[in-house]
Amino acid sequence: MTVVYEPPKSLLDVPTHYCPGCTHGVIHKLVGEAIDELGILDKTIAVVPVGCSVLAYNYFACDVFEASHGRAPAVATGVKRTNPDSVVFTYQGDGDLAAIGTAEIVHAATRGENVTTIFVNNCIYGMTGGQMAPTTLPGQVTETTPYGRDTKIAGYPVRVSEMISTLTGACYVERVSVDTIPHLLKAKKAIKKAFQNQLEGKGFSLVEVLSICPTNWGLSPKEAMQWLRDNMIPYYPLGVKKDTTEEVK
Repeated sequence: MTVVYEPPKSLLDVPTHYCPGCTHGVIHKLVGEAIDELGILDKTIAVVPVGCSVLAYNYFACDVFEASHGRAPAVATGVKRTNPDSVVFTYQGDGDLAAIGTAEIVHAATRGENVTTIFVNNCIYGMTGGQMAPTTLPGQVTETTPYGRDTKIAGYPVRVSEMISTLTGACYVERVSVDTIPHLLKAKKAIKKAFQNQLEGKGFSLVEVLSICPTNWGLSPKEAMQWLRDNMIPYYPLGVKKDTTEEVK
């Protein structure tokens, strides 16, 4: 019998704790497939902080460190510098990376740490019940902005990829989405490239993945996907924000 599909070996065959319709599982799969295709499972180390992905150590088949909220890039720096032959990646949400962890991600990128960051942006704090995040869109309703985010009070959403792309130490920054099959294919390609950059010692890579949170958005998964297309992509345009890897010898 011809095998046409099998799940990635880099993911354990277990149920996850994610809410119905959540795209964290899809993103996990893309990361797992990239690890499998590069043949690096035996030397991959993940670092996950507090957030919806806090239990990711139960899902990835590699070694996983648990970091304090926002501190995954700092932990990844220590892991990579003490184990330079390993492949180290952080898996972080927007309530983590773009808020309490802003200093850590900025300085890891500034130093050009040879690690990979998968940044999941769903415009909200998911695990804690749906509060406004730094990436919450203007007018977006959350538990802490029941009348919509007022930019006069809360300021404007942070475009993380654009910010990181200005830093000399970052070699590759791309924003992708997982709302359609073509976008899924591009997301996987970007994630694989981010790992490949690390294998080749090219420096810091970040892939931002636009994701949905049906539970805290109060939408069905189908409605949430359309909301992402109608609202998130216009504010957070997809595409490569920086790529100096071809210049690195």
